[in-house]
Amino acid sequence: MAAKYTDHITPDDCALVLVDFQPQMFFGIQSHDRKRILDHVQILAKGGKLFDLPVVLTTITASSFAGPFVPEVAEAVFPDKKIIDRTAINAWIDPNFRAAIQATGRKRIVIAGLWTGACATFPTLELLKAGYEVFVVTDACGDTRHEVHEMSVQRMIQAGAVPLTTLHFLFELQQDWAREETYSGVMEILRAHDSFGTQIFFSYWALGGHAQARDNAPKM
Repeated sequence: MAAKYTDHITPDDCALVLVDFQPQMFFGIQSHDRKRILDHVQILAKGGKLFDLPVVLTTITASSFAGPFVPEVAEAVFPDKKIIDRTAINAWIDPNFRAAIQATGRKRIVIAGLWTGACATFPTLELLKAGYEVFVVTDACGDTRHEVHEMSVQRMIQAGAVPLTTLHFLFELQQDWAREETYSGVMEILRAHDSFGTQIFFSYWALGGHAQARDNAPKM
């Protein structure tokens, strides 16, 4: 029976797992705009770093076939992080991947990967069987066709995973615009990688936007 996850994810209870965001995998994406997926994985990565989440990065056959993890994440966001390279399509088969998941100390996993039907679905099903709560960031995944992506998402949901979108991952961690320690970081991520950034720019210019509301909010 599928679990019903009603508790919000928080910076203290979840880990972020990004699977196979590599050139070869991007080439095959037809279900979504590739640039949009690249923006979304950068939002996830930068959000994970901003909120100090444990983060696991993994690739498949990086040196022999699929290429390195995209530099927009591996070099720009996590230059010192060890990336787990595998030969197994199902990341869970790799003992180093399993060890990295266990080392996070978290039982709630936020995951995205290319392609949806394999690199995201296979470890998601394994994580669920192992007793983890899994949140799949569906708009940061993609596959060879829209139907393949959608059926894969449905399979994960039916198995007990919870669908999540990129912006709501960020908003769910922030929760309150009065949280000053992460407010500016969230705004910078949105301005760089989402169309909402245009609205933020306008608000700053014309009204003061969230900055005014933040400054007038009770201190936490």
